[in-house]
Amino acid sequence: MPATPLLENKVIIVTGASSGIGAATAVVLASHGAKVVLAARRESESEETLEQVRKTGGEASFIRTDVTDEAQAAAMVKHAIATYGKLDGAFNNAGGGFPAEADWPDNTPDQFDGTFNLNVRGMWLALKHELKAMIASGGGSIVNNSSIAGLRGGSGEVYSASKYAVNGLTTSAAVKYGKQGIRVNAVAPGIIHTEGWQKRFDANPGWLEGFQSGIPLGRTAKPSEVGDVVAWLCSDMSSYVTGAVIPVDGGIIQTMQRP
Repeated sequence: MPATPLLENKVIIVTGASSGIGAATAVVLASHGAKVVLAARRESESEETLEQVRKTGGEASFIRTDVTDEAQAAAMVKHAIATYGKLDGAFNNAGGGFPAEADWPDNTPDQFDGTFNLNVRGMWLALKHELKAMIASGGGSIVNNSSIAGLRGGSGEVYSASKYAVNGLTTSAAVKYGKQGIRVNAVAPGIIHTEGWQKRFDANPGWLEGFQSGIPLGRTAKPSEVGDVVAWLCSDMSSYVTGAVIPVDGGIIQTMQRP
């Protein structure tokens, strides 16, 4: 644990904490002194995250949560307050989408509804109950997980649209609740070397090298590198930052935007 923890005694919810960016971020937050509420649908995987947090000497608890269900989103926040006495922050990470390779005319309304249900409705519900708790307590910091697909097109039209919507939720909440001491930002990850991406690299030889060649920093990111940015945004070190959508992408958004 750092000599001066960034997040000492802060209570932070992480949704989608069972794997990937969510799990790695939970460990990072705990390593900075936060008490972390792991909220996810998959129990066994979340127990593994819980064990990782405890190995760092951190403190965490788990509540099974489907953020698209309002009762469960509300219970998640109530659990944080009942367990630790307050809520200081949240990383709304739960999300997903259907493969970007699908051609637009071949996608179905069910695929559209599923992506927006999780990425937009689920985040809106989590925000609704987190904001309610933070308004009552006098402030906090919320970080939403967007994507570089929410800053440019071409990553699957429905997934991209859902992430643009995440950015809209982020900036709207930041504007509306800033005077109540609540900061709301988003991270926009690029190609993060999660389990999901590894499966795609394994199935598509040459993809990894191709992506890395287009990233100015020359590599994909570890999930914990997103967690580092989330930790900073949840801390008092970012006290004058709100309404921002911060790319965590090794600079690839810059090369993608060039003609």
